Amino acid sequence: MHQGDLSSYETYRNLPPLAGIATMAEAAKPGLSVEQVVTRLKRYHYSFKRLHEILTARLTAEPVYEVKTAFSLHSYLCSEHVASMRDRVAEMREPPLGLDVVPDTSLEIFYDEILSSPTTAKLIVGVYEKALPALQAAMKKHIAGTNPLADAPSVRVCRFALMEVEDMIAFGRKAMESLVDDSARQKMSGWLKLLNDAMAAAGGLDGTAERSKTHIVRQYSARPYVYDRVPRRDERFIDPFNRGVNCESFLYNPSFPNRAKTLMMYYKRIREIDVPEMMASIIAETRGKPWSYYRDMSRQLWDEARHAMMGEVGFASQGIDWRKIPITITWSHNLNTQLSAVERHAVLFFIEQGLMPRTGKRYEWEVGVASGDALSGLFQDYDWADEVLHAAIGRQWYVKEFANPKEAIKYGDDCWSKVVSDWRELIDKGLTKHRNWWPEVYAEACKKWGITPDSAAMAFDETYEASRADLKEISASG
Repeated sequence: MHQGDLSSYETYRNLPPLAGIATMAEAAKPGLSVEQVVTRLKRYHYSFKRLHEILTARLTAEPVYEVKTAFSLHSYLCSEHVASMRDRVAEMREPPLGLDVVPDTSLEIFYDEILSSPTTAKLIVGVYEKALPALQAAMKKHIAGTNPLADAPSVRVCRFALMEVEDMIAFGRKAMESLVDDSARQKMSGWLKLLNDAMAAAGGLDGTAERSKTHIVRQYSARPYVYDRVPRRDERFIDPFNRGVNCESFLYNPSFPNRAKTLMMYYKRIREIDVPEMMASIIAETRGKPWSYYRDMSRQLWDEARHAMMGEVGFASQGIDWRKIPITITWSHNLNTQLSAVERHAVLFFIEQGLMPRTGKRYEWEVGVASGDALSGLFQDYDWADEVLHAAIGRQWYVKEFANPKEAIKYGDDCWSKVVSDWRELIDKGLTKHRNWWPEVYAEACKKWGITPDSAAMAFDETYEASRADLKEISASG
C-alpha cells in the first residue's frame, strides 16, 4: 500500500494533532512491539531496584554528610521509578510478571560490584559515572525507537524518570570532581574495565547491543556483600558521642525565650541525620515485603534527611557554624548495634506516636512562629506535616503486624527500653567528655542578634542520664 506524504497532513484549523504528543509522521513510523517494550522495561526496573538497594545499603556507613544526604534522596527517587516501571509492566502483561527475575547474570555482576565497592570514590564512580548514565542512555534510546502514540504510557514513565536521573548524574559529576582525584581514578582503572566488560556482556543495559563474549570474573563481589549497620560521620562531626545537652528539657521549659529555643530546634533538626542512618538498616535488612513498603519507607528516610538539612540551613541563616556543635550519633549507633530490624522499626513508631500530641510537633511549630524567626516557623510547619505522613506509614507497615495498635505501641516501648546507653561509660572510655556546648552557641547567636542573653537560658546545663526515663525521651526522631 502506498504511504502518503504525512508531512503535509492537514489538521483542523492547524491544531496540533494527536493531543500534541507527536506529529502524524512520527506516529506512523514503526516502533517497538509490546514484547520488546516489556523486556526493556524489566531491565530498567531491575536497574532502578539495584540502585535503590546500593544507595540504601551504603548510606549508613558512608561518612561524608553530603553524600549521605544525596543517597537518601536518590534511593527514594529510585524507589519511585521502580514502582512506575512495575505498574507499566503490569498494564501490558498478565501475571506472573517476572519482575523479580534477574534479567541477565552479567548485569547482576555489574551491580553486585558497585554494591561491594570498598571506597566512597569507587562507589560514586560506579553509581554516577557507570550505572546511571547507562540507564539514561537506554531510556533515551527507548523513547527514540518506540512509537510515541502506541507506547505513550511507557514514554511518559521514561521521560519522568529521565528528569530525575539527569539530576542524580549532575550531583554525581560534581561529587566526583570533589572526591575522586587522578590518583584514585588510576587505581580503579582495572575495576572500571570490569564494569564495562560486564555491561558489554549483558548487551548494554537494555540488552539490545551485540553481547561481548568476555569472561567476567568477579572482584569485590566474589564474596557476598554484608551490610554494615554501624553509622559513620566525616571529620566535621566533632565529639559524636556527646550527650552534654538535653535539648528536649530546654525546649519544654516555659521560662526560656522562644528565640533561644529556635536554636535548639535547629540542633534537633540537624541531629536527625541519624534517622536515615537507622532507617536504612531497617530497609536493608527487611526482605520479602511488597514494593510499596520499600517506597514508603524510603520516602520517610528522605524526609528525615531533609529535616537534617533544614537544621543545617537554620544554623547557616543565623551565622552559626554547626561544625562547632557536637551532633550526636548515639541514637542510630545504639539502635543499629543493639536491636533487630523489627525492633528498630518498633522504636521508630513508638517515638513517632509521642510526636503527634499537642506537646510534640505542634508545639515546636508554635515556638517557631512565636520566635519571630520566619524560617524556623516554616521548617517546623513542614516538619510537622511530614510527621503526619510518617505516622501513617507506621500504621500501614508496622501496626498491621499486631493484633491492635496498643500492642504495637507496647512492643515499641519494650524495645526502646532494651537500648543501653551509659554516658558515664563513654566518658570512662575517653569517647567524650559530654561537654555542655550550649552557652557558647547561645552567646554567639545573641551577639549576632544584638540582644543580651537570657540569664536562665544561658545557664542551662542538663545532660542526658542513662536511665529508662531518658531512653524514652524523644531523642532523635523529633
